[in-house]
Amino acid sequence: MLKKLLRAAKRKADRHVARHRPTGFGFAVADSLAFLDSAAWDRLTGSSSVFLQRPWLEALEAAPPDDLVPRYAMIYRDGRPMAAVVAQIVSLPATRLRRIPKSRAQAALTKPLGAMRERVLVCGNLLSWGQHGAAWDESAKPEEVWTAVAEALYRIRRADRLLGETDLVMVKDFTPKDLGADALEPFSYRAVETEPDMVLTIPPSWKTFDDYLASLTSSYRKTARRVVSEVEKAGYVLEPLVDLRPHADRIHELYLQVQAEAHVRPVTISPRFLPTLVERLGTGYRCVVMRREGRIDGFVTSLGTGEHAVGHLIGFDRAANREAPLYFRLLQAVIADGIIHGASRLSFGRTALEPKARLARSRCR
Repeated sequence: MLKKLLRAAKRKADRHVARHRPTGFGFAVADSLAFLDSAAWDRLTGSSSVFLQRPWLEALEAAPPDDLVPRYAMIYRDGRPMAAVVAQIVSLPATRLRRIPKSRAQAALTKPLGAMRERVLVCGNLLSWGQHGAAWDESAKPEEVWTAVAEALYRIRRADRLLGETDLVMVKDFTPKDLGADALEPFSYRAVETEPDMVLTIPPSWKTFDDYLASLTSSYRKTARRVVSEVEKAGYVLEPLVDLRPHADRIHELYLQVQAEAHVRPVTISPRFLPTLVERLGTGYRCVVMRREGRIDGFVTSLGTGEHAVGHLIGFDRAANREAPLYFRLLQAVIADGIIHGASRLSFGRTALEPKARLARSRCR
């Protein structure tokens, strides 16, 4: 027992020393991406996720959620840019971390939680899933990058003390394929499991949505076609929307109807965000809407990132969804868009796992 206590005490002391020992790298910390070397940023992030690249980040800066503040860092070694870091600061009320109560009694009991807030520094992107917090030069070793990222986050946290104390620092989201993440453990980071990302494999033979339907087993194909038929019989038309600005308020209203039911709601986008994003990303970001008699009752967006496509944001009128399966039809639209993007993999995200798995259970992982 004594040996265990001594080993634990030594590990604690070693972590304390590691947290307070400079790594030897150079750092440039900025409140805006415009303050950093754009050519260096593009070089470091060019082969990484679009969520780390300037068009996405500039759109987020142009139309940010009210409760999100961006931060950036460039890590240098011997005067040469080695890694780019994206971070976000949010102040979260306790009610954002649980389902919104439906009854008046529940609402009364949880109302005091709304006054309790925590300031969280996140390395990554709260509007996506996956490791979108850091990108680095191909010559760098992942473990040394994450050690430098830990120092960059410490510097951001210390620089922001004038704005308030940071209660929690989080790095999101690692997968077993992400190398070097263990280097964060001496800095008191601990892993937290999340639900799996639902990924659909798109084979080269799929050129249209009908090709996807043909690949399903008979029972799944029958269900999928019934969804299409019921939505059409209800009078709905599915169509792409290029100019979102005239419909920004309605789209945001539909988004909020879905957001209100989410278990965890770290941030809420502004009405200007999606129109700005479509303008900045062009054809790489698609929005499909569901209309009936000119009225939009549902929308879904998707992002094409080369071989990987992402079903991003969704919103629908809940009353209309009880009349016709709008939600499932919108998920089908994401598959059609994934094919249009020319992707080989389509990510649906971590929520509503069961209905998403029904799209092609054997192809989701």
